[in-house]
Amino acid sequence: MKHKPVVAALLLFAPLTACGSAQAGDSSTVTVTVGYQSKTINTVTAGTLLRSLGYFEKQLNSLHDGHTYKVDWQDYATGAPITAQMTAGKIDIGSMGDFPLLINAARGKQLGKPTRLVSVTGYNLRGGLNTIVTSPDSDFASLDDLRGKKVSTSVGSAADGTLVRALQRAGIDPDKGIEKLNQQPAVGASALSAGSTDALSQFVAWPGLLAYQGKAKALYDGAELDLPTFHGVTAREDFAKQRPTVLEAFLKAQAEATDHLNAHPVGAAESVAKATGLPAEVVYLYNGAHGIATFDPAIKPQLVSALKQDVSVLKAAKLTGDVDVDSFVDDQYVKKALGSDYAARLATKPSASASEVWPKGASKTQSFKTPAELLAYVSAHKDGIRAAYVPDATTGTLWFADKAVWVSDGDELLPFVAPETAQAYVSAHGGARVVTYAEALEQAS
Repeated sequence: MKHKPVVAALLLFAPLTACGSAQAGDSSTVTVTVGYQSKTINTVTAGTLLRSLGYFEKQLNSLHDGHTYKVDWQDYATGAPITAQMTAGKIDIGSMGDFPLLINAARGKQLGKPTRLVSVTGYNLRGGLNTIVTSPDSDFASLDDLRGKKVSTSVGSAADGTLVRALQRAGIDPDKGIEKLNQQPAVGASALSAGSTDALSQFVAWPGLLAYQGKAKALYDGAELDLPTFHGVTAREDFAKQRPTVLEAFLKAQAEATDHLNAHPVGAAESVAKATGLPAEVVYLYNGAHGIATFDPAIKPQLVSALKQDVSVLKAAKLTGDVDVDSFVDDQYVKKALGSDYAARLATKPSASASEVWPKGASKTQSFKTPAELLAYVSAHKDGIRAAYVPDATTGTLWFADKAVWVSDGDELLPFVAPETAQAYVSAHGGARVVTYAEALEQAS
């Protein structure tokens, strides 16, 4: 189905609310307005967690430049209204996903209010932050089962990009092969529960949340695309030029929040859960020590390259025209903010995948060398487990152990996020078979 340009704007011109801006005047009191998405937990180092830690305010207080600074934190469900506020000069700094970032760039240029990508929050080099899910009782086993079915997504989001690319690889026309419903994540989640849509393609943290709640199961792991996806920080160009020290203060604070999250993953997950109402177990799935997301403010070349590839998807959906990614990406501020530390951050790689158990009442998780070892531990401590996580045997995407598709191959027990990848493994390995979680626990014990 085709999407009209008006719809494609994704509510970019939603009603604006009055707010301060650092652009206004040069008075002694300066208000810096930050737009963030509290429940898009891949942005917490520039939003929810950063706000709770107070690092930005501390950095501003240390400027001693004759100004008194106030931070106005504004929470939104998606990136689209943040872009609307930025192009209206109402938000100075915002965070959002890669596809919304491109729309942010396009709209800023179109309206004469250019924006710049100044840092990254979290990323996954294979695309595991986006997942297609179906209802728990669905008998769908592969993307081919979606032909002619209703699929909910948020057009213009990274999750929509995953859906389009996944369908294309499966030989399904993303416009004509399915009935696409353009819905906000919460609406799509409700539609899936009500049975008014057959599948849902969404971004962090919706797939993990619905799976954890028993309201959905994974059909397609976005990491199968093996294309990077990320969230980042965008700033108005005029703000960056007028208040470079303020932007650098934000980026220093973001780096501090990143280091805090990496050093205290369980505590950070608990903090974000408290602020958002999301279960801490779901936050940890994405933001944990071996979570789906890796947090690093450096703008890595792989991510810029992926952003350039994303433009064609948005153009095909008539959401944008050409976007000059190279002029949109501006790493001068984060380089200055982090100094000699920037090169080291740029060179860092995601931590190796691992199986983890979060025992009840514990402030730390326990890691295991193999999924089978984790299952043996879980089997022996059934009443003492808060959450158990295992990496997909093919993509490395972390998933809840009790929600994974398990395969027994001799003495090995292998977890998969989605049934299609599990079946592909079984087909390629004689004697391997899909087993239930209970059977996997019994085999491991």
